[in-house]
Amino acid sequence: MAALACLLLAGCAKPPEPQKEAAAERAAAPPAETAKPAEAPKPPEEAAKKEEAKKAEKKEAKKGEASPNLYKVKFATSKGDIIVQVHRDWAPKGADRFRDLIKDHFFDGARFFRVVPNFVVQFGLAGSPALTQKWDKKISDDPVMQTNKLGTLVFATAGPNTRTTQLFINLRSNQFLDNQGFSPFGEVVEGMNVVQQIYAGYGEQPDQEAITRQGNAYLSAKFPKLDFIKKATIED
Repeated sequence: MAALACLLLAGCAKPPEPQKEAAAERAAAPPAETAKPAEAPKPPEEAAKKEEAKKAEKKEAKKGEASPNLYKVKFATSKGDIIVQVHRDWAPKGADRFRDLIKDHFFDGARFFRVVPNFVVQFGLAGSPALTQKWDKKISDDPVMQTNKLGTLVFATAGPNTRTTQLFINLRSNQFLDNQGFSPFGEVVEGMNVVQQIYAGYGEQPDQEAITRQGNAYLSAKFPKLDFIKKATIED
């Protein structure tokens, strides 16, 4: 079992950030406001660009917002539909990241690239390498509040505080993963029979580094039978 658990450590990620001092802030404080010269009117194209930029800012600000306590996600897959119920109180950071990924269509076209029968089905590297790279940002760990039972949805890791985008569904009760920090944030409520039928013929052969660099171009050429997610949608 310990050997299988090690194989799960599959995510990747990037570092934290700095701060400032109050004295420096006061020194850099702007002078008292003085009368400003009237601005020349801007051409319509420039105004339109500004409006687009504002919209993009608002859209970006919405990402990272707290998700609802409960929400469902439908994975339409090449084998059939899978419905997942997310419980934010189980693992808030994981639930929020998952929702952000769905909103960005991260999983659309993604392959189930690692299937270990009677253990886990793993996915969460995007079909587009650019999208995988965009979300290569670590989130800190959630405490384990629920056991890794059959059908639970969990982030894969590469050690403490390294969760990014990779997920797995437990194909049986894997309680030994609880002590290793794997924190379930959702569970399959419909379509577990579909999960059990996901193509397992390639086992653990697909190379995750190659998927990260080349995406579906690599998988389609080398592992054409892999099942995949056609579309993932939030069922609010």
